[in-house]
Amino acid sequence: MDEITIGLWVSGFMLAMVVLGMRVAFAAAMAGLFGLIWLRWNGFDYAPDRLWKSIEISVKIAGQVPHSKVSSQALSLIPTFILIGYLAYYAKLTSALFEAAKRWIAWVPGGLAVSTVFATAGFAAVSGASVATAAVFARIAIPEMLKIGYNKQFAAGVVAAGGTLASLIPPSAILVIYAIIVEQDVGKLLLAGFIPGAFSAVIYALLIIGIAVVFKNVGPPVSGFTWRERFESLPPALPIVAVVVIIIFFVYNPFGDAWGTPTEGGAVGAFIVFLMALYRGMRMTQLKEALIETAKLTVMIFTIIWGVLIYVRFLGFADLPGAFSDWITSLETSPMLILVCILLAYAVLGMFMDAIGMLLLTLPVVYPAVMALNGGETVTAAESTFGMSGTMCAIWFGILVVKMAEFCLITPPIGLNCFVVAGVRDDLTVQDVFKGVTPFFIADGLTIAALVAFPGIVLWLPSLAG
Repeated sequence: MDEITIGLWVSGFMLAMVVLGMRVAFAAAMAGLFGLIWLRWNGFDYAPDRLWKSIEISVKIAGQVPHSKVSSQALSLIPTFILIGYLAYYAKLTSALFEAAKRWIAWVPGGLAVSTVFATAGFAAVSGASVATAAVFARIAIPEMLKIGYNKQFAAGVVAAGGTLASLIPPSAILVIYAIIVEQDVGKLLLAGFIPGAFSAVIYALLIIGIAVVFKNVGPPVSGFTWRERFESLPPALPIVAVVVIIIFFVYNPFGDAWGTPTEGGAVGAFIVFLMALYRGMRMTQLKEALIETAKLTVMIFTIIWGVLIYVRFLGFADLPGAFSDWITSLETSPMLILVCILLAYAVLGMFMDAIGMLLLTLPVVYPAVMALNGGETVTAAESTFGMSGTMCAIWFGILVVKMAEFCLITPPIGLNCFVVAGVRDDLTVQDVFKGVTPFFIADGLTIAALVAFPGIVLWLPSLAG
């Protein structure tokens, strides 16, 4: 049996395990190890006396993956970004941010919901975890919206959809994971997420205003705040702005050299938020909880990375990515149409898998195919298919797939943010939240279409960094 056929059988086996309910990390690790053994034994012509040798070699190959890949310095960004989010919650920065947004924006139709979207976007700028963002604002924003007569399903949908912005707006754990998998510059990818993330928030806000105008009982405006009250709400939220500026200058300094690496920027940001949390009365029990929750989420992410990278190592030996790239480039179809079909496939796959697992499993095969469609990783903009260099294409595609991962966080039946919001609120069911996020599918579709049609939205900032 040839290696490509073995690769297809093992990949099908892994997908079957995932569909049956096995965790992605364990399904990928088992499939990867099994595939390595099969490939090695196939090379020995299935000689019975060589089976144990095949197992021994494959276990050694698989055992090298966790240390060789996870020891990457860039991955240390993940726990610091997650920790910033939890510490910001205990520093009461989230409630301060929501209060400021409410006083300045709540007067428009659906104003409290719009305030929630911009507050989640602001919190996303100091938190790399969508789930944490959704959980925090389910506690803060939903009671405020229900108090003035918002539809509870709509209120829940706003929080669940707003929480997805943390996947795109830096610091973003999932952007770091993408950068590691495809071996691209973490700093440029983080920069690339700012404008698309802000653009997504604006599209959400316009959708909410439109719904509130058409359906008067969905989201009444809130008025009565004086200009003094508005300006008084700004200072408590300023530390978030300070953290964002620090992280940006550690990634890209428009006035000179960057202050350091993104990893150092994440660490400095976490330290500043930690000091702010202490100043605002964070107790030892709260610090302990923040550290434990950060550790739990980090371990979960790293476990997925370990398991999937074993499977990726198997894919490399089976040459499945190369075969898929050759097949994609041989199709007599518009490259842009192929790209759109790939994004639609992500939308379907995201209904059954979590975002990180989905990207880790697919990128080793899909990413080389997209780069081949554009003309290769070293292609210049003038010679490329999509009108951008190989490096810029990698960044553009990264933002597109992360935006698709955002979309998958609110799609049934696996939409994780919807389960989190329902879990935090006893008065909501998962069905309520899924109904509430339905309008946001339209907003996400429009955002993705704009990012595909106008790559400059994604590429302008990273192009400034050189």
